[in-house]
Amino acid sequence: MKIKKRLLIPIIICAAMLFMNILARLCTPFADFYVLHIFHYISVPFTFLSGLFPFSVGEVMIIAAIVLVMIGLPLTAILLIFGRTFRKRTVSVAATVLAWALTFVFTTETMNCFVMYQCTHFSERYLSHSDHNNKELTTLYYALITEANKLAEEVSRDENGRFRLTCDYDTEAKNAMHKIAKDYPQLSGYYPDAKKIMNSYFMSQAELLGIYFPFSMESNYNPDMFEKNIPSTICHEYSHLKGVIQEDEANFIAYRACLESGNIEFRYSGVLDALEYVNNQMYDNDVPEAESLSAEISDKVRTDWYGFLPDDYWEENEDKEVISTEVVTKASETAIDTNIKMNGREDGIESYNGVVTLLLDYYFPASE
Repeated sequence: MKIKKRLLIPIIICAAMLFMNILARLCTPFADFYVLHIFHYISVPFTFLSGLFPFSVGEVMIIAAIVLVMIGLPLTAILLIFGRTFRKRTVSVAATVLAWALTFVFTTETMNCFVMYQCTHFSERYLSHSDHNNKELTTLYYALITEANKLAEEVSRDENGRFRLTCDYDTEAKNAMHKIAKDYPQLSGYYPDAKKIMNSYFMSQAELLGIYFPFSMESNYNPDMFEKNIPSTICHEYSHLKGVIQEDEANFIAYRACLESGNIEFRYSGVLDALEYVNNQMYDNDVPEAESLSAEISDKVRTDWYGFLPDDYWEENEDKEVISTEVVTKASETAIDTNIKMNGREDGIESYNGVVTLLLDYYFPASE
């Protein structure tokens, strides 16, 4: 009976979260109401409390969970084998800890992530969609190349000729998000400082620039990556804090925020990010002008774009490898792809590329 009583509350909470997930999938108005009118009152206290710490609380929680499993499993096994007199007590404690841990994860994932996938998309709420053609794509590509070439001449660079970030990017990112909140009210409100991930090598193995932790409501980024990625990555992760969970929409918000920030370094980061996606789409669509326009990309832009990590990064950090990079990368891609598909996006990890359509919707809106 004691075990049942201890498990009753977690069971009730999980049942409520399951009902909430089902309701959100079946009733878009419910998901919309939650995201627009309730989520704010949940996210702000979460982000404020986790923001009091200079380190990533979510990362510490994950490390603690791993340690707990590594110690807890063998310890529980030992107690069950040799502790005959208190086996029931051991099972009770282990079951209670496991139940509450799973309940916490399921609850925070539901309220801070899963429901967001089921609401009316940000792009449907704020953009006017229409079918687009290669002419519009080409026009966008040329405009991004022109802007990137211009900004590449104005930003600071290191001794290797690569882009160097000199601004207070936490402050600039918050200001940028507040600026575009005038156009997109859903993005208004409090933003905490973005957090550097301590175990950045593992993050690099997973090919992650940034990550949003629903259970701590934090925006995290990989400090090992090239600095040109930092502004757009932080703005991307910030959008998740406001209930925008779709990756292509987060990419679009990052572009808009960087472009409107007024800071040259942010604008360059946003334009470079968009340029990479549009460049890929030009070649995927076999647009005839792709080659000639790509030839106009300046050497300085080419030095910066598509860069993730320093060239000698893997050699300098090979002693940190516990699990092979190939395994971690594959596991990360599979996990992200599965999570997105389970939440209703059939294109899975490819949904990031949908930002090109959103950029075309923004610059070439449907006729009234």
